[in-house]
Amino acid sequence: MQYRIDPKSGNRISALGLGCMRIPGFAIGKPDPRTTRDIIERAIERGINYLDTAYLYPGNEVAVGTALARDGLRNRVFVATKLPHASCKRTEDFDRFFSEQLRRLCTDHIDYYLLHNITSPAQWERVRELGIEDWIARKKTCGAIRSIGFSFHGSTDDFPVLLDAYDWDFCQIQYNYANERYQAGTVGLHAAAARGMAVFVMEPLLGGRLADKLPAPAARLLAQAGEDGLQTPADWGLSWVWNHPEVTMLLSGMTSPAMVDANAAVAERALPDTMTEVQLATIQRVVELFERANRVPCTGCNYCMPCPHGINIPGCFAAYNASFAHGWFAGMQQYFTASAVRTSSPRLASNCVLCGDCARHCPQHIDIPARMADVRRRFQPGPVNTVLKLIRPR
Repeated sequence: MQYRIDPKSGNRISALGLGCMRIPGFAIGKPDPRTTRDIIERAIERGINYLDTAYLYPGNEVAVGTALARDGLRNRVFVATKLPHASCKRTEDFDRFFSEQLRRLCTDHIDYYLLHNITSPAQWERVRELGIEDWIARKKTCGAIRSIGFSFHGSTDDFPVLLDAYDWDFCQIQYNYANERYQAGTVGLHAAAARGMAVFVMEPLLGGRLADKLPAPAARLLAQAGEDGLQTPADWGLSWVWNHPEVTMLLSGMTSPAMVDANAAVAERALPDTMTEVQLATIQRVVELFERANRVPCTGCNYCMPCPHGINIPGCFAAYNASFAHGWFAGMQQYFTASAVRTSSPRLASNCVLCGDCARHCPQHIDIPARMADVRRRFQPGPVNTVLKLIRPR
């Protein structure tokens, strides 16, 4: 495993971290305990020593904490979790959430603690007025929090304002070859590193969009340019992020031990500043092809779910994008599956009532109601609506 140094703490962190949000389960909010243990055990076997979870990932902290405690693995990893700051209305709420997180994670300290999903300086100012600076100082003094940071989903201009708003130890940003000018972007990556902060990367493959969901021409281009260490689209995407020396660690939402093995193999050889000019030029051509098909920048994080009307919002957007990347019929097949068309209670894009609950929770700032209207127009023109009525069970 490749390791990189956290410049603030001196910690030696695996270049590949385990993002636990996408650990599979038998239902939303119920990660499978056996799968959780298998993935975490394999990750540690492969040298991964950083695990990322959050209070707002249903059932996730408990699953991770139970797995670590059961197998005596807690002291072999850095554990990161996140404060749901929007739910903090009083100073006492900081301790209330934090104490629950320690209990869930079966630990007495958090190695890397983040304010979750900061989108503007105003959000920091609100919790600062509640006294979070003093609270952080107390927790760091007693060792309950070792490093403090924030995860960012705001604008490029707001990012440096937040960097300078507090003496942060680290930050977490969305970064991949399709997002160089999105949110913090490359400019933000360099700005954080210049301030001596560790920079952790989420969505290095854009929720899988840069792995197994690339437009066919882009996938063919990478296959033709493939060589040792760059065999799959995922290899290319991860290697591109690791090529940046400013990146301390990237998180991958690995959903099986096999995926851990595949990504760990890439991490062992994808060193900073090792991609060639030809390889980087190939990535730029892929970006051009990807942007033509990437109509809705949904990463499938499920923050928008559950929809009050049962619509599978990420599924609808995945089908919509697939219809441009792989053809209308391929997208329609996905839409039929995502919308449960063959049941007595289909959940179609046309069921959207424009309540806007989903948009308020989207870290990508997608106008979800407006884009659901695009999905409806794409997949439910007049003749299709007639066909949908005919194939429904009666």
